[in-house]
Amino acid sequence: MVDFARVFNALGRAGKDLGRGDILWQATWPPLLAITLWSGAAYWVWQPASAWIVASLPDWSWLDWLGGWLAHIALFLVFAPMVYGTTLLLLATFALPRMMLIVAARDYPQLSRQGSNPFWGSVWNTLVVGVVFVLGWIATLPLLLIPGALLVLPLLWTAWLNQRTFRFDALAEHAGDDERRRIVTRHVGEFRLTGLVTAAALHVPLLNFIVPAWTALAFVHLCLGRLADLRREEGVCIS
Repeated sequence: MVDFARVFNALGRAGKDLGRGDILWQATWPPLLAITLWSGAAYWVWQPASAWIVASLPDWSWLDWLGGWLAHIALFLVFAPMVYGTTLLLLATFALPRMMLIVAARDYPQLSRQGSNPFWGSVWNTLVVGVVFVLGWIATLPLLLIPGALLVLPLLWTAWLNQRTFRFDALAEHAGDDERRRIVTRHVGEFRLTGLVTAAALHVPLLNFIVPAWTALAFVHLCLGRLADLRREEGVCIS
């Protein structure tokens, strides 16, 4: 059963965390760097790629005036997930550990750290999930031609990416392998709901700039709270 109150409490606490200057900096530099990197790539490849797409379209008269727009839309739909995926990689690998130290020390000081190789585990998990996301997104681009798919498919893919990335990262340092598996099995519905809500928030202008960090922090609160519950059940004293 999904505990909606627990999910929205985690989202609210994550929003408050972003009001801290030290956390806000960690929240903003990954998207800034990702946008800069992919903007540089787009500067060099956008026009040649656009011309190649137009040249590859069928020789239909209505495409004479629409083909250029379709090419630009297709390239945007390729570059947008690249920017988001790169942001998540930078956030999960470099920024989140710093944010975890701040949040865990303040809100979960009694939780002992029992994770093994959290840095490399996080890197590997983020890379694997990111590759699946990018390849799956590109492979399903033709489905966006189905009416309504543009509203649903990006939301579902991003929701999957969010929860598969951050449920691991939020637990990697504090939870042992068995604890992590048990928490994910018990509360996967809460992780999916959190991933879906934060994926929807990406469509809000301006707010979407800090949504990746908000997502990460929400999973930190949700996962560490569930880890504390699990250890209490097992008789570990946590005040």
